[in-house]
Amino acid sequence: MRVLIVGGGTAGWMTAAALARLLPRDLVRIRLVESQQIGTVGVGEATVPHIRFFNARLGLDEADFMARTRATFKLGIEFRNWSRSGDRYIHPFGAFGKELGGVPFHHHWVRAHHQGGDRSFQDYSLPIIAAREGKFAHPSTDPSQPLSTYSYAYQFDAGLYAAYLREFAEARGVVRTEGKIVEVRHHGENGFVESVTLENDEQIEADLFIDCSGFRGLLIGQAPGTGYEEWTHWLPCDRAYAVPCGTVGPIFPYTRATAHQAGWFWRIPLQHRVGNGHVYSSAFCSDEKARDDLLEQLESDPLVDPVQLKFTTGKRRRQWSGNVVAIGLSSGFLEPLESTSIHLIQLAIGYLVDLFPKRDFDPANQAEFNRIMALEYERVRDFLILHYHATERDDTPFWNYCRTMPIPDSLAYKMELFRRRGVVAPYREGMFLDASWLAVYIGQNVIPQNHDPAADRLDRAALGGQLAGLHGEYASAVSAMPTHEAFLRRIGASASAAVKH
Repeated sequence: MRVLIVGGGTAGWMTAAALARLLPRDLVRIRLVESQQIGTVGVGEATVPHIRFFNARLGLDEADFMARTRATFKLGIEFRNWSRSGDRYIHPFGAFGKELGGVPFHHHWVRAHHQGGDRSFQDYSLPIIAAREGKFAHPSTDPSQPLSTYSYAYQFDAGLYAAYLREFAEARGVVRTEGKIVEVRHHGENGFVESVTLENDEQIEADLFIDCSGFRGLLIGQAPGTGYEEWTHWLPCDRAYAVPCGTVGPIFPYTRATAHQAGWFWRIPLQHRVGNGHVYSSAFCSDEKARDDLLEQLESDPLVDPVQLKFTTGKRRRQWSGNVVAIGLSSGFLEPLESTSIHLIQLAIGYLVDLFPKRDFDPANQAEFNRIMALEYERVRDFLILHYHATERDDTPFWNYCRTMPIPDSLAYKMELFRRRGVVAPYREGMFLDASWLAVYIGQNVIPQNHDPAADRLDRAALGGQLAGLHGEYASAVSAMPTHEAFLRRIGASASAAVKH
């Protein structure tokens, strides 16, 4: 099977590396074509824990990967000003408390809260306490230990990650071709792509084409039935400026998302710089103001001029059509509020490997791929909408719109169930588990009116003791952890360790 990946960057080289590592060499011959004339967006400086398993599946050494990509560890995402100006909470990669008497922890906290308890829900999450104190250690594999209650992700330079995976993929037989595609040829009867032609007139034929060409969707955009499903009525931000600056002070192990007048700022600390951006709605904010607001809140001088991105939130109606599979920005775009860009790339690669076609291109493979990827996009979409809609802010037209806009029925049902009974309704498929929903619900003051009656079996004094004990246990464990920067040095993942490369 001749596979041609169109486009490099994060999506292209993740795909190339995974196919080269996970598929038998006698099954596929992989080629990637990219042009240095066409820049890459460089999505995904911040990630979710699933990236660890992608790297492990490839067999990458964590310390080497972190040194090469100037990575830092990530315990969660801090959200500022989302419910009200001045509010802040962290969405952690870990649990809140633990079951008491067979009842989920948050029901006990809700009960205590309504009885006048003054301790924040955030105080019962070890990764939140560690993130705030700038601490980090690998989780324990002993489920009886407090250090087993969390996971972690990475924050890294997306350009360096793509270069790292390119080296990995080429060492395993992937052939890279420099060139700009000027023509795409289709089969006259079935509409399959037969070949692409480069500026130098070279024609490249393949059996399977993977479109990693970014927003352009060079191949998938020409495929039948792949029209774009737009979601800007729910997620109105449609532009962003991005700019790096120097690091000031300690490197904390979390990403920050700060709500602003017509969108939000991101802050992603790497070893050698800080990534910054302003995601905003052009219907509520001018480009000039968005750029100025971003530069004004930087902690140090910008290293380059800000780069603007324009996008339409949504997804392709079909991400696999015929012999073309779209991966990355060519398949759709959801703003990086929860660091899901690389995760969606990783999911698509995993499903493609699982459903890898034979030459007959069984339609059942692409039907299942399209079904599951549509669900994954919709689940992430709903979780992002929750952040905007669960707000009390009425200080700008943008936040008034977000607070009052109609939302998808799939999300409205979940929010109503939680408000009334404290039940987190799970999706059968989707990446965000109960703790993630709880972090955002309670972090943005969506407090259940009622708790599980079974929680009342624990008398009030006993409950107070259990809550105090849990918080003390987590705080004690965090106090013994090294600082984030010390841990980076300890495992040899600091930027200085990359010099040898």
